[in-house]
Amino acid sequence: MSSDRAKTAAVLTGAGISAESGLGTFRGAGGLWENEPVQEVATPWGFAKDPMKVWRFYEMRRQAAAKAAPNAGHLALARMEEALGDRFALATQNVDGLHHAAGSRRVLELHGSLWRFRCTRCPHRQQNRIVPLPELPPRCPACGEMLRPDIVWFGEVLPSDVFGAAVEAAERCALFLVVGTSAVVQPAASLARLAAENGALVWEVNPDPTPLTGLCDRSWQAPAGAVMDEVVEEALKAVGR
Repeated sequence: MSSDRAKTAAVLTGAGISAESGLGTFRGAGGLWENEPVQEVATPWGFAKDPMKVWRFYEMRRQAAAKAAPNAGHLALARMEEALGDRFALATQNVDGLHHAAGSRRVLELHGSLWRFRCTRCPHRQQNRIVPLPELPPRCPACGEMLRPDIVWFGEVLPSDVFGAAVEAAERCALFLVVGTSAVVQPAASLARLAAENGALVWEVNPDPTPLTGLCDRSWQAPAGAVMDEVVEEALKAVGR
């Protein structure tokens, strides 16, 4: 392992880290939204069928995220980035923006963001943190067509540039840390295995065992907020500050 690689770390976070800030997984209890499967509001065909229902769902999620604050897990990862600089990469499956709110600057948002919209007709994209939105569905300021959440829905592929950067980080890191994810959603879940195949240590923080637990060199079976200060200190020792 080269000396440069020996000092690098990459992280993948999932819904568990944000659950500690009061945000449940988007599927919710029973996996239903307005008595229909949640896939109805998280697919291109669901949006084509009833865009207003989809927008009501995402407006609910935006309002919940706007009230949430980063927890100790988010803050510890922001400190880890501050210590390692460009030797650190953070990929997240979350769309709530809490890593940015904690101070993380280089965040690879694999599944998009609640705080970005894109036009269904033209190339326009925009940031929007207005809560509540004054109009549903919102309209594109460039062409007047309907906007959609800039979220990767079921049946859609991850942005190639974002996922490509996450793959590169996994392939070159010395330590790969998996935090608060069940490790079943692909292709994000493949990143830890890719890191291991390229010689990285793999550490996991999750209250329950996951399909990755047997692969991991170390595992903390606890909520991220309770142990991330310790984990980050151990990680910085492992890769060098």
